[in-house]
This record gives sequence, C-alpha cells and structure tokens, in this order.
Amino acid sequence: MNKDPYGQLASALFSSVGKHAKQALGGVGAVLGTITGTGLKLDDFKHEFQDYMVAELPGLFSVPRHNMNGIATSAEHNWGETSFDFQKTEIEDVSLKLALKPGDRVLVVQVNGGNDVVVVCKVVSANG
Repeated sequence: MNKDPYGQLASALFSSVGKHAKQALGGVGAVLGTITGTGLKLDDFKHEFQDYMVAELPGLFSVPRHNMNGIATSAEHNWGETSFDFQKTEIEDVSLKLALKPGDRVLVVQVNGGNDVVVVCKVVSANG
C-alpha cells in the first residue's frame, strides 16, 4: 500500500521550513541580563559580554506645559511663595545619561545571530 505522495511532500516541506526558521531565529530575541563590574551577563548564556551596545532613544525631548510653586529668596529680598509658569516646548539637543551600575537588571536584544547584544533599557519590579 502506497503512502500519499502529497502528504509526504507536505511533511518534507514542513520539516525543511521548520529547520530554516529555527536557524534564522536562533540567537535572536529579548532576554534579561545583569550589569556586572566588568560587562554584561545574560540569564541564558554562561559567558559574560565585555563589549556590548546600549540603545539610544532618538527624538525630541518634550516638556509639557506646567506650573511650579516654590519660595524665591535672594540676599536682599525675601519674596515668599511664588509660582512659575512654563510653556510646552520641545528641545532638540538633550543628553540623557544612561547610568547603569553593577547589579542592575536590563532587557537585552540579541542581534547578528546572537554575536552582538544591545541593552534596550533597565528593568525594575512593578513594586519599585
């Protein structure tokens, strides 16, 4: 009794596509890691990365319109409580320094087949 040739073809294609997909996606994806004193240690990889990249978020820094209350003083006058109104604005050249320190947990994306890693952001628990 002969097997169904179309079923055999479908099975062979399914197996082949599965292998290629696994190879293409191997080493790719997001993983948690920990910043160490000398580099980056991923949760799912036993060796430490000394050379890693950190994502820089492009775009404008947007400051919404807001009001601040405080006390204004100077050497000659004490004006007491006052308020300052700030208009909504966008600032082009803003540098936000990423201050990662040993022990920080980070979200990492593996690129180039897992040969390079990029720290996307620091992660903290929902409770702080």
